[in-house]
Amino acid sequence: MGAELAELATTGATTLVGLMVTDAWTQARDRFGAFLARFGHQGVAEQLDVVREEIAAGGDSAEAVAELAPRLRRALAADPAMATAMAELLALLAEFAPEAAEPGSVHNTINGGTYHAPVLMTGSVGKIGFTSGS
Repeated sequence: MGAELAELATTGATTLVGLMVTDAWTQARDRFGAFLARFGHQGVAEQLDVVREEIAAGGDSAEAVAELAPRLRRALAADPAMATAMAELLALLAEFAPEAAEPGSVHNTINGGTYHAPVLMTGSVGKIGFTSGS
């Protein structure tokens, strides 16, 4: 159960940090904050906003995940009904995670930076492949 708990906490923290740069941030912050408040973590929404500001200012998102994952793990472990808390976190993740990848679906994410021109992605479209030219 320990490895599963750690993996879920890391997934939760990664998703939360990813949401910090989306339009869903305010809602996600409030929902995750309320979730953690149930386990005695008060003022989480405000603390998450500070992390978001740090990331927006060029901070390391991996560092933010490393800070948030143990907090989520401790919150889950502190619940006497740990399985219930884990199910609640999984439901939050499903609610805020990008659409589940279906065959043929595409999900692109660009984090950080300011782009003043089109961003080109490479990959494949049907049977057509795109590669860098030389």
